[in-house]
Amino acid sequence: MTSEETTEGVRLQKVLANAGVASRRVIENYIVEGRIRVNGTVVTELGRRIDPENDLVDVDGVAIQLDVSKRYVMLNKPTGVVSTMKDENGRPDLRRFTKDWPERLYNVGRLDAETSGLLILTNDGDLAHVLAHPSFGVTKVYIAKVEGVVTPQTIAKLTAGIELEDGPIAADKARLLDVSKAGRDGSSLVELTLHSGRNRIVRRMLAAVGHPVTELVRRQFGPLHLGTLPAGRARELSKIERGALLTLARQDAGTPAEALPEEPQETQ
Repeated sequence: MTSEETTEGVRLQKVLANAGVASRRVIENYIVEGRIRVNGTVVTELGRRIDPENDLVDVDGVAIQLDVSKRYVMLNKPTGVVSTMKDENGRPDLRRFTKDWPERLYNVGRLDAETSGLLILTNDGDLAHVLAHPSFGVTKVYIAKVEGVVTPQTIAKLTAGIELEDGPIAADKARLLDVSKAGRDGSSLVELTLHSGRNRIVRRMLAAVGHPVTELVRRQFGPLHLGTLPAGRARELSKIERGALLTLARQDAGTPAEALPEEPQETQ
């Protein structure tokens, strides 16, 4: 055991340098400037030691991943695949997309079989539970191709709120995209931003205003954007993406685990 590693923890500079934040000298400057917090409290002592397995550290308000055993993967789920690691009915599932990682990964929430787009896979159970918990209200952005020509009045209805069989619902944002992008078949493209976790909510909302969904893709989940990731491909999150996701998750770290759902609903 080195002088920097004792039963009382490891020096903060060493932990953050190992995490790839910056050099130890730069991190010491961060500490002096009050830019680093441990468990929510600003640290100004250069000799501060922490427990990397249990303490939560952020720099300039951005969470730092200290546990290198945790894996965070973005998948562009194709249509026809169910959001489970093992489907009892033999349908295509998510196992084919996790073969490149030795860890046992799980999906955060679900996309129904006919919905494509951004799905997070991880072995971080705490993060998965928090992000999938309906009361946390993580924002998600969808693009839907729908039947018929959507009018500005319909967009206004979606944001003002409509009544469904399980109660009222309103989109956080809604906008009509370039109709020409949807083809010349009398269809429209609608972008919806929602934080609801209700079952198949996007499809039900658009059907309720007279425009059934024919294609649906999730483009954004919280701070993560699908970008140019092809359908059926998966990649690890970048350091910046991990920081943004962990920061978001830690904002609701007080939610008791027993209050979180074991099986998130399909939310499209």
